[in-house]
Amino acid sequence: MANKLYPDAKAALDGLLFDGMTIMSGGFGLCGIPENLIAALRDSGVKGITAISNNAGVDGFGLGLLLETRQIARMISSYVGENKEFERQYLAGELQLEFNPQGTLAERIRAGGAGIPGFYTKTGVGTLVADGKEHKDFNGETYILETGLVADVSIVKAWKADPYGNLVFRKTARNFNPVMATAGKVTVVEVEELVGPGELDPDGIHTPGIFVQRLIVGTDYEKRIEQRTVREPGNPAAGEKA
Repeated sequence: MANKLYPDAKAALDGLLFDGMTIMSGGFGLCGIPENLIAALRDSGVKGITAISNNAGVDGFGLGLLLETRQIARMISSYVGENKEFERQYLAGELQLEFNPQGTLAERIRAGGAGIPGFYTKTGVGTLVADGKEHKDFNGETYILETGLVADVSIVKAWKADPYGNLVFRKTARNFNPVMATAGKVTVVEVEELVGPGELDPDGIHTPGIFVQRLIVGTDYEKRIEQRTVREPGNPAAGEKA
């Protein structure tokens, strides 16, 4: 059994990075993002990245770190509304963007990991999403062709792992991480807790270790919240964003 455990994020990414590469980054908003690996990507100086992610982080955090250093050249994502630097770069023509409906993005990643080169979906028919894509009718309904996505490297955040790379995700931090783990030519995982062999319930494993090549135990997690919603005192029906 090959040793998958590396001492830190820099070591885990060593030899994998090159300019112009494609990287999948797990998480939804700021939930379940690989904070340590993103910071190591920033410090590496690799540039011209095509980043596949549900979102672009926020200013100064998540993938926002790589936008600030101009290391991302292209984004394939479904939501970018929390990042002013993203908006500035896109409107200035400094950043390419391929928007996807969120379910389509998830399925493109799943398809890539399953070796499926393309699939048809009704989502986006008749909109800008469909421009330039093959259309085909099935049972009187029109569908568009979407292609599967594969990355040179997937960076993933998990809750628990064993030394073999079997992964367990915690609640909503599961989000895009499991499908991205399958769709990277190399998958690098940071985990909060490393347990011994046999300590994970086989029925509770979300991602089998066969999909994981490198593994680190992460540290110093911020786990920021994008928008915190609270109720006004005495008025449970109303809320405000703090």
